[in-house]
Amino acid sequence: MIPDILTEAELKMDSAVEHAKEDFAAIRTGRAHPAMFAKLTADYYGAQTPLQQLASFQVPDARMVLISPYDKSSMTAIEKSIRDSDLGVNPSNDGNVIRVSLPQLTEERRKEYIKVARTKAEDARISVRNHRRWAKDSLDKMVKDKEVGEDEVARAEKQLDQVTKTYVDQIDDILKNKEAELLEV
Repeated sequence: MIPDILTEAELKMDSAVEHAKEDFAAIRTGRAHPAMFAKLTADYYGAQTPLQQLASFQVPDARMVLISPYDKSSMTAIEKSIRDSDLGVNPSNDGNVIRVSLPQLTEERRKEYIKVARTKAEDARISVRNHRRWAKDSLDKMVKDKEVGEDEVARAEKQLDQVTKTYVDQIDDILKNKEAELLEV
């Protein structure tokens, strides 16, 4: 019973870290990459559809992304979605592909992105701590219901704290790498 709770908490914490990685990938650095568009959706025949399902993405150089829609009728919706996003770019359309040219990041914009990254990291840490709290509450309930002994739960809580620290440290490392990437000129 205790190992099940610890395993489930660890899986949830791992998914929180993976979610944080996806969030960090969406934050723009000086280089172009398709993950910047991962969270964007476009109105496609009345449904909000992720851009990854509507088009293919190519990165010919460090500051250019070519977006080739699978259906040419979705081109204006994709273009509008990119323009309305917080990426700070203006896409251009030549009838076949959408070109997104990324301007050089200013120091002010880099600092803004670092703040966004720190907020996302804190959200991920909070998520990990919430999963820890859930596991601890489950363990405390087991003691209260006299299903297991207090010594076993104390050992499990120490193990839970170590796992929590491991995942929080992973988030901190990801944040540190993203900050270094953003400050790189």
